[in-house]
Amino acid sequence: QVQLVESGGGSVQAGGSLRLSCEVSQYDFNRYCMGWFRRGPGKEREAVASISFSGVTTYYPSFTSPSVKGRFTISRDNAKNSVYLQMNSLKPEDSGMYYCATGPGATPEFCAFESNLKYWGQGTQVTVSG
Repeated sequence: QVQLVESGGGSVQAGGSLRLSCEVSQYDFNRYCMGWFRRGPGKEREAVASISFSGVTTYYPSFTSPSVKGRFTISRDNAKNSVYLQMNSLKPEDSGMYYCATGPGATPEFCAFESNLKYWGQGTQVTVSG
């Protein structure tokens, strides 16, 4: 059974940083793209960042609000079956539940759309105050 387990969430002041991790098991991790999503209070879940199977290509959707470009960085370590989201210059509007997810695709664009994704973690809470 495929399992995705997120960690690294917590409470932080505005301007601070957090690093989220997602460990995947029972899966051919290095064959497939990975994505990070978030759901803020009263909002729909949205894509935040995604990465190709190899880690060479990343994607940060322009429709993410607030924009994460230049503040968030997605990366992966295929040897550890893990994907990461480094979040810097955090804003209160970044607060929410963060999820990692994956599906049967290789490109980061594939993993930016929920309807493509088959496996999801339970989420980790991020709260930004200030």
